[in-house]
Amino acid sequence: MEFKTSTEDHEDDSGVMADINIVPLVDVMLVLLIIFMVTAPLSIGGISINLPVSKARSSQVSENRVVLSISVKGEYFLEKIGIPAEVLETRLAEIYQNREKKEIYIRADKSVVYEKVVNAMSAARMAGVTKISMLTEAKIPARK
Repeated sequence: MEFKTSTEDHEDDSGVMADINIVPLVDVMLVLLIIFMVTAPLSIGGISINLPVSKARSSQVSENRVVLSISVKGEYFLEKIGIPAEVLETRLAEIYQNREKKEIYIRADKSVVYEKVVNAMSAARMAGVTKISMLTEAKIPARK
């Protein structure tokens, strides 16, 4: 029968631990994911617009997107920059001239005159846009 002393059981107590503890890394990544999920919708627009509410599920807005906002006064904005109605089609044509994906997202205030939205959609079509999406607020179903 062979017995080992307590110092013989451990080969090298002073050695460096070779295992990586992944739990803190996963915790940090989950926190970052939550932060990005919360802040991503806030980066879509720049001007204050009261969007209409829709029951339909909202679509994902890609990173390389063009968002045309229409304020309650009927003013057009591309990424926080005011665009006069007279040059909207020309400006959109410049933007989409070299783009592969020709899609636009329109954020219109729910009180804006419908004619302003139609004019924006028409200018986008004339500029070569093939896909027009309307951004709305998602309606949260009531809990029973």
